Amino acid sequence: MPDSGPGALRRGTVLAFDFGTKRIGVAVGELELAQAHPLTTIHGERNDRRFSAIAGLIGEWKPVRLVVGLPVALDGAPHAMTARCVRFANQLRGRFGIEVDSAEERLSSVEAEERMRENGYNARDARERLDALAAQIILQTYFQRFSEIPSDSRHASSPSPSPAA
Repeated sequence: MPDSGPGALRRGTVLAFDFGTKRIGVAVGELELAQAHPLTTIHGERNDRRFSAIAGLIGEWKPVRLVVGLPVALDGAPHAMTARCVRFANQLRGRFGIEVDSAEERLSSVEAEERMRENGYNARDARERLDALAAQIILQTYFQRFSEIPSDSRHASSPSPSPAA
């Protein structure tokens, strides 16, 4: 059985999403470099517009994998947004036929806010960049968890553990 986990791919672009009901932050990174960068924020609540924007990003970046931040409570328990993010991940997989992983995003928005303050952004400017920065943090966490999987396990012919939360 071929490896379908993140270890099956050593190269290629990954897009990550910080899903929200009003905005979706997007980040991009390369598996080989394991370095994430904030990309953009998709605004609006209408699914047709959201998925149209995502289709444009997928067409431009040609990712080999997508990552969706999976919010959980501080104790690790799922909450209302967890189910919405799982649904969003399933929609991405169904619409675009690209493998989708999840990465725990506990406190990613809080960390993004702290980084923005440390870099001198005011509240208005920070708001415009916050979701994309949160997506970057999610993707960097994904890459870090991926790097913790022993390389011999990543390249084995059996499925490897997913960094999904």
